[in-house]
Amino acid sequence: MKGRDLTPPQTVGPFFHGLLREGLNMLVAPKTLGDRIRIEGHVYDGNRTPVSDAMIEIWQANARGHYSHPADQRVASLDPAFAGFGRTGTDEAGHYWFETIRPGRVPFGKSGDQAPHLNVAVSARGLLHHLFTRLYFDDEAAANARDPVLRGIPEDRRSTMVAKKIIADGKTVYRLDIVLQGQDETVFFDL
Repeated sequence: MKGRDLTPPQTVGPFFHGLLREGLNMLVAPKTLGDRIRIEGHVYDGNRTPVSDAMIEIWQANARGHYSHPADQRVASLDPAFAGFGRTGTDEAGHYWFETIRPGRVPFGKSGDQAPHLNVAVSARGLLHHLFTRLYFDDEAAANARDPVLRGIPEDRRSTMVAKKIIADGKTVYRLDIVLQGQDETVFFDL
């Protein structure tokens, strides 16, 4: 008997259940500084079928543009009520959501500030490595046009990283669908 007959073929994962604890998609507390927003969307595969078992992680600067990380040595003050990291899984419809704050602008070396954005990591069945992208805000057109990272993306692909603003039940919501491959695939960074 050959070795390939001993082990059935399988996709990678999902192994996220132990990583997904309730409340990790709520980045805000009553004392968190900044404008509260909701981020939501769906994760789709290349056939536009919802991915029901993906894990989405975000990390972001606080409202003043400061990361809660030792490498961020700037004098901008930290917000003790905001850690800047969240994690959630998708539901059966591939839907995800986060309650957070609108991030401030973050410096980019000596070339100016980056537009407000969230860093996003996606893990899903069949992926050997996390996929990394960013979420920008459609109502920051001027800042987006100057953002050094977004400017490095072909213009016709930038929209895959820009969340659309809507007002729902009096709250600000930004929607961004993540497409893992195929037509309208989200731009992912090779990190």
